[in-house]
Amino acid sequence: MILPQKIIAKKCNGKILTEADIGIFVDGLVSGSFNDAQVGAMAMAIFQQGLNKEETVYLTTAMMKSGTVLSWDNVKGANGLHLNGPIVDKHSTGGVGDKVSFMLAAIIAACGGYVPMISGRGLGHTGGTADKLESISGFNVQPKLDQFKRIVADLGMAIIAQTPELAPADRRLYAIRDITATVASIPLITASILSKKLAAGLDVLIMDIKVGNGAQMTNLNQASELAQSITTVANGAGVNTQAIITDMNQVLGSTAGNALEIEETVKYLTGQCCESRLHKVVVSLAQAMLINSQLAADKTSASLKIEQALSSGKAAEIFSKMINALGGPSDLLEKPWRSMTKANVITDISAPCDGYIGAMQTREIGLSVVGLGGGRTSNEQAIDHSVGFDAILPVGTYVNKGDVLARVHASTKVNAELASQQYISSLEFSDNAISQPNIIYSL
Repeated sequence: MILPQKIIAKKCNGKILTEADIGIFVDGLVSGSFNDAQVGAMAMAIFQQGLNKEETVYLTTAMMKSGTVLSWDNVKGANGLHLNGPIVDKHSTGGVGDKVSFMLAAIIAACGGYVPMISGRGLGHTGGTADKLESISGFNVQPKLDQFKRIVADLGMAIIAQTPELAPADRRLYAIRDITATVASIPLITASILSKKLAAGLDVLIMDIKVGNGAQMTNLNQASELAQSITTVANGAGVNTQAIITDMNQVLGSTAGNALEIEETVKYLTGQCCESRLHKVVVSLAQAMLINSQLAADKTSASLKIEQALSSGKAAEIFSKMINALGGPSDLLEKPWRSMTKANVITDISAPCDGYIGAMQTREIGLSVVGLGGGRTSNEQAIDHSVGFDAILPVGTYVNKGDVLARVHASTKVNAELASQQYISSLEFSDNAISQPNIIYSL
């Protein structure tokens, strides 16, 4: 038997791990023969020394096979018919205010695709899709796989967290990476994302690679390297995969915080509010999903399908039915706050001076949400779904002194005051108008 510390030392010393070495590590993640300290040490060794392409493939494949791998061949909907469209999904590398998955899955389902989205929880300063869904009273993010598959077949979409059956090795490694400062490792990100996505039995995967001061990848070189890593491994595994690089140099949309992002999703899908940067990201990703899955011939026809899905209310209806099917309320679209908790304290954050919002330190805003209780600083920590920021003004907006820059939602007045100060400190103001930053860097 090879001891865990020998494999850890091998990678610490910069040596190449064999498929057998990685298999032992992944088995240890599931069985517990690698304890938390050893998993953390292994993650740090990989973070510092990296993995080559073959090692990354071994890790991805082993984690995918550590649990159930879904097949959709014999799945039938409520009408008794087999699925008659592509199995397609999207994954984001994470940011602040990124609620795109909700809109996107509903749109694709309305256009004839099937979206079995297995989402993650918050990592560091970034929010987690599963955490946002748990803002909704009664919503079950970990249903049995049979129920998950049935909802996808019936509605065209379901968004859940990792279940014990799917990529259990990744689920444990993911949680330990969060608390050991080993999140921003390209091989670990690649293996983590693809072990879950490949286990979901996809035909098509679109990757949203975030870049900027609020992303794990802070510059275009890093983002491009990650995009290349993911597309190489995924396409090699037989899943048609495209990566799109999008901006995370400011909060995406007008909210950051779990329940607040669900409310913004409801407003977007029902046509009450459509923040322009958020909409552009949604449309760009949706176009790629429709074209790659052959549900649309080109961007023009894809755009028409997206507009129809939103304007007809079909995307909103599918999202609402999915929430209800997984234990949430039937009236989320009409009364979102009936099934979500509002913060105790809601306070305006006022501009300290006249000028244009010249830049936003997005990571710091994400950390402020964590500090309010909306994220985790330890693996098993409970979070406060009600806290965060809304009414966020985008970079480039001109404000007068005293204008509202955003609102803070907090559990106490003291926390609200501290978060307000942190928010103002995260902004830079300019006397001169600035050009609007890029939203889509690469298609």
